[in-house]
Amino acid sequence: LTREPDDSGASFWTSQITTCATDPGCTEVKRIDTSAAFFLSIEFQQTGFLVYRTYTASFGPNRVGGTVPLTLREFLPDTQQIGRDFIVGEGDWQTQIEANKQAYFAEFVQRPAFEAFYPRAMTAAAFVDALNTNTGGSLSQGERDSLVSRLDAGIETRATALRRVAEDADLRDREVSRAFVLMQYFGYLQRNPNEGQDTDFSGYNFWLSKLNQFGGDFRRAEMVKAFIVSQEYRQRFGRP
Repeated sequence: LTREPDDSGASFWTSQITTCATDPGCTEVKRIDTSAAFFLSIEFQQTGFLVYRTYTASFGPNRVGGTVPLTLREFLPDTQQIGRDFIVGEGDWQTQIEANKQAYFAEFVQRPAFEAFYPRAMTAAAFVDALNTNTGGSLSQGERDSLVSRLDAGIETRATALRRVAEDADLRDREVSRAFVLMQYFGYLQRNPNEGQDTDFSGYNFWLSKLNQFGGDFRRAEMVKAFIVSQEYRQRFGRP
């Protein structure tokens, strides 16, 4: 979540593990499920995963090393930008996250990297088609045509159009496994999948293949478990 824990949330998730007492099998399962719960949480789906999908829609799913859409250095500040000043379930958090999203997309489309890909003179049709191509054709023909018309009419802006594509359910479903694997590297190892002991994306590709093999079942694929017990992660926190 790229933030300090809120007291109630930290207490709840800690209790999910400590209820196992001295049962190592129970503890192992609870640690895995607790870890996965953060990826599946409303907060992450609306912040970090949305950032992931924004880069995918903007620059394609394989922009970095022909494999992933963004780097850890890009992911962290953008996720913190959307996740600023709210905790799900506390106060008027929906209003705050909506304001954060609007500000994020408005700023994102003005970045030099984005404008280099999408010159201001680009037509609405070319702009939407480029985003749609990047996402593997997530928009239906009707969705595509409607978005182009609304852009031409000034009802939509580049920022709102990009957001609509990034929040498309088909894109979310298509990218969920790829994002899940990438977040193991970002979250546990605090690095990109082609850094450190990995000279390429072979580790990332291995875990993505295994997760897909088990239909996205992270327990049977033992993906989350592997990162929790990995030597690299345990050494980072001083564990034997």
